[in-house]
Amino acid sequence: MDEKKLAIIATKGTLDWAYPPYILASTAAALGYEVEIFFTFYGLQLVRKDLSGLKVSPLGNPGMPMKMPFGPDWFKNISWNIPNIIQAGIPGYESVATALMKKTIENNGVASIPDLRDLCLEAEVKFIACQMTVDLFGFEHSDFIDDIEYAGAASFFDFAGETDICLYI
Repeated sequence: MDEKKLAIIATKGTLDWAYPPYILASTAAALGYEVEIFFTFYGLQLVRKDLSGLKVSPLGNPGMPMKMPFGPDWFKNISWNIPNIIQAGIPGYESVATALMKKTIENNGVASIPDLRDLCLEAEVKFIACQMTVDLFGFEHSDFIDDIEYAGAASFFDFAGETDICLYI
């Protein structure tokens, strides 16, 4: 029986959107799939050496209302739906939302993005950076982790065309 294959196209570069490609890739690899992730446009942020700049952008995200990761139970159980006008008008709101998300992740024992990325690499998930996008945004190969290949969409299609599952994230 042929090995199953999973191809993922990662296009988002925020903290919350970093989780789906890495969780799905590491899980598939653990289940015996051959996995490749093609990082393009803002998804390139996920393979940069420094991940400290990943933030959550709650503005315009109707799924964003969250519970607080601290305080008494009655406070933690409030679903905070902050109007967009406040999110857009308060300087530093994105940083506050990012800090709250990181605390929620930590409180729930969820792996960090660097840990998930390392897990994928240990599981031999192949990372491909879109060379066209690297050039478009003026990045250097030195901006990215070492365990990555650079190729165009046509190279990725060679693998994606043979996969059992192909996901666009």
